[in-house]
Amino acid sequence: MGKKMIAEALGTAILVLFGCGSAVLMGAEIGMTGISLAFGLAIVAAAYGLGAISGAHLNPAVSLGLVMAGRMTLSDCAAYVVAQGIGAILGAGVLYLIASGQADYSLATNGLGQNGYGAGYLGEYSLTSALVFEVVMTFLFVTVILGATGKGSAAGFAGLAIGLTLAAIHLVGINVTGVSVNPARSVGPAVFVGGTALAQLWVFIVAPLAGGALAGLVYRAGLTRAD
Repeated sequence: MGKKMIAEALGTAILVLFGCGSAVLMGAEIGMTGISLAFGLAIVAAAYGLGAISGAHLNPAVSLGLVMAGRMTLSDCAAYVVAQGIGAILGAGVLYLIASGQADYSLATNGLGQNGYGAGYLGEYSLTSALVFEVVMTFLFVTVILGATGKGSAAGFAGLAIGLTLAAIHLVGINVTGVSVNPARSVGPAVFVGGTALAQLWVFIVAPLAGGALAGLVYRAGLTRAD
């Protein structure tokens, strides 16, 4: 389990550093399409680099979905969630160290790719929109993960399918919430940014966990399972 926790922490740090880093360090140059691809490619990198060790969940909603699907124990899930949280905070910390080296960088102004909603945040979508988006998209994301790693799936292609799905979700929803679908990814930047990001963090913990759990239950019921 120790080795698995290291893999989960490292993989989640990769996700935050690559994904949020693309927004903070290169957002103006690559735009939302580039940011979406960075998140997706980060998953591909971690899945193929670390997946053989831990399965590369990198996301408490994914781990909870696997519990609900009957493919992971609750105790293992708890250990994974701790590792994912630590990795996300480490990734955000490294990103902050890099970004703060730019002369005109301001944590309050530029942030760390934190999630949010409402007045002053990207498309200024409502709380209802944010909740619906995060629940539905996490449900779909975890459903793809369960299918791509389950019986009857094409061997060796899970990482690519999962990464592309995350990229597609970002292409649809960056303007809504910045896209979480992952409580750890949201916790990392919010810890450093504080303020509104921390106050709104509950949305990006509750909604993804609800979506992931629902995907696991539907899979366990056989409705989205190949066998």
